Amino acid sequence: MEPGAATINDQVKEASAFAYELREAMASVIVGQRYLVDRLLIGLLANGHVLIEGVPGLAKTLAVKTLSEAIDASFQRIQFTPDLLPADLLGTLIYHPADGGFHVKKGPIFAQIVLADEINRAPAKVQSALLEAMQERQVTLGDETHPLPEPFLVLATQNPIEQEGTYPLPEAQVDRFMLKLRIDYPSREEERQILDRMATTTAPPPITPAVRPAEIMAARALLDQIYVDDKIKEYVVDVVFATRDPAAAGLDLAPLIEYGASPRATLALTLAAKAHAFLDGRGYVTPQDVKSIGPDVLRHRVIVTYEAEAEDVDTDEIVRRVFEGVPVP
Repeated sequence: MEPGAATINDQVKEASAFAYELREAMASVIVGQRYLVDRLLIGLLANGHVLIEGVPGLAKTLAVKTLSEAIDASFQRIQFTPDLLPADLLGTLIYHPADGGFHVKKGPIFAQIVLADEINRAPAKVQSALLEAMQERQVTLGDETHPLPEPFLVLATQNPIEQEGTYPLPEAQVDRFMLKLRIDYPSREEERQILDRMATTTAPPPITPAVRPAEIMAARALLDQIYVDDKIKEYVVDVVFATRDPAAAGLDLAPLIEYGASPRATLALTLAAKAHAFLDGRGYVTPQDVKSIGPDVLRHRVIVTYEAEAEDVDTDEIVRRVFEGVPVP
């Protein structure tokens, strides 16, 4: 570890204390789903948007709404439908006859946490409008450009089992998301807790915010100082390159991979690993941070071949083999 890294480590230990309070606040509403909660925090800290895939009823929407309450952030839920227009998302200019001028009416995208529910139900022009705002973090209405609030996080959901009437996100647009999560059913014990807690006609009471948006921005600034050793950087690059040229990495995966991960994956994997270390109260990144967050960063960036589909090999399996085959520093 470089000189000064020990100081950063102490700063991270102190600054990351709010993560425990944030988890506890969310746990007062959300039963289980530790994986989902931690990945949402990683996206928030690393300034990266998150795509959540799971069957209905797994508390995806509730988790996002609870997160916004826990950090005292403005929240908007947008239900994506086939008749949605870009203006319904971004806003538009309204003509006022009184003064003969046009006035800006901002859309729901102008919130700190935006839930894009069932994003694959909207047509391509609406998806593109959202993803442009995600990338540029600004919206142009008329002749004026309006910055989006900070922190700004888009959490999109999609249903993996009902594809009728949907517009699947193109790979180039899915790549804009830092993480893609796959949420599974709760355990039997967790489901019993859900029954005890949620089988009521009244909504759960609002939670007390555990952290403020300003503290999230301060944590992001500290995240940039987290130490990443050169060997870890080489490891990240080796993993990403193994998805593009598996033969060079000694992996027999070339027939299964159509396209590997983009350079955006290298950046996302490093930032997400830093956020993973931050949540653990460490000021330095370990190989385990990279391996823990790797599947969520890479699963939507590796395109499989027809041969892989015929053999029932999905991207999760390919990413698992990559991490098993690439030497750990």
